[in-house]
Amino acid sequence: MKKALKISLVIIAILAIVVAFNYSRLNIISGYSAKNMSSSVFVAGRTAEFTDKTDNNFGPVNIAVDVVNEATKSASASVYGFMERTAVYRKGLGSVLIDDEYDVSKETPIPYRTNIARMSSYPYGNMEQKDTTFSNVDYDKINNAVNYAFAKENGEDLKKTRAVLIIYKDQILAEQYADGFNKDSRILGWSMTKSLISTMYGVLQYQGKLNVWDKAPIEAWKSDERNAITIHNLLQMNSGLEWEEDYGKISDVTKMLFLEKDMTKSQVEKPLVGKPNETWYYSSGTSNLLSGILRKQFKNHQEYLDFPYVNFIDKIGMHSMLIEADMEGNYVGSSYSWANTRDWAKFGLLYLHRGNWNGTQIFDDSWVDYITKPTPTSDARYGAHFWLNAGGFHPDVPKDMYSANGYQGQRVYIIPSKDLVVVRFGLAGSDGIDFNKFLSEISSAIE
Repeated sequence: MKKALKISLVIIAILAIVVAFNYSRLNIISGYSAKNMSSSVFVAGRTAEFTDKTDNNFGPVNIAVDVVNEATKSASASVYGFMERTAVYRKGLGSVLIDDEYDVSKETPIPYRTNIARMSSYPYGNMEQKDTTFSNVDYDKINNAVNYAFAKENGEDLKKTRAVLIIYKDQILAEQYADGFNKDSRILGWSMTKSLISTMYGVLQYQGKLNVWDKAPIEAWKSDERNAITIHNLLQMNSGLEWEEDYGKISDVTKMLFLEKDMTKSQVEKPLVGKPNETWYYSSGTSNLLSGILRKQFKNHQEYLDFPYVNFIDKIGMHSMLIEADMEGNYVGSSYSWANTRDWAKFGLLYLHRGNWNGTQIFDDSWVDYITKPTPTSDARYGAHFWLNAGGFHPDVPKDMYSANGYQGQRVYIIPSKDLVVVRFGLAGSDGIDFNKFLSEISSAIE
């Protein structure tokens, strides 16, 4: 009895130490767990058990305990009973972390969506493609690349790849999914959402409703040195504004994503620590600021919500796409967009075809040149919310390659010189998969 009591006291003491050490982080930990769980279940249609076993199964997030409520379409998480956080699902807007002041009964506008069945083959319609064989494609190399992406090492799935899709000249060369996933599975793009935000600006620019070279319309900046910052600087993440993008601790980005009602304001409040156009720094706060600026271009909230779907997303048939919003109804342009792999590939194909979708121009041809122009001081690795290979970061891959990148190795690669779009999704980035090896095998397969 005494021994059992001692063991219990030791366990309690250990838990107390863990909680005390991490108390300031519990809001973030339980917030991440609840948000990810809610989105996985109610946006992606996965089970709570699957999500706990895979997406939320890493430290320190895995110390949170989740409870899913199907009736209220919500998920709550806490750490040893402390700091409970709740995320709720809203139709058309996805899941959002809420605070005690949030009114779950309040009706919110829903984006207008269209889903017209097109009697043609993918990517321009809903029908399957006809088998096509290209004499200039080394299919063994293509298969080797796919096998590499899914290969286990010493019995361990270190790469954690969930999907690979390779498209050449609009034809699917290879497509493979991990257990539990298929061509209809919605997958979170994380920071690939940044490239969607950039595209919205490209569409507005093409429509003559906005000029990216104009100064950023931020009232708080008009009377100080930040008034020199342009929309272009923000798109290139070269504004010189202070920001801390560190997911391993309480930082600007974690506070924004897991504590803020209005994520468009986090970057606005920051001072300059460099000079616009001379100080590149990757900032999710900048992407959400751009989402807020975008909202100001419309007469009302409904027009803002409708815009990306009516003018871009549904127009190219990305009907599985859903961009999540914060508590104030702003698209979380830094991080939260979901779509199936084939629809993400359509996004890449739109850029491969320089804004032209089966005869309809979505954004100007020159927009591709704009977003792929290297940002000053980025070592030719970054453009306007797209990642570049202009500086040869991937040495064995064509330098004209550019991509939408997301956390844990979410990727849509566009390689114009090879007429290729390559999509890869998973739970491990470059620490699990050598993207240079993967992509060089694919690109070298095209003669």
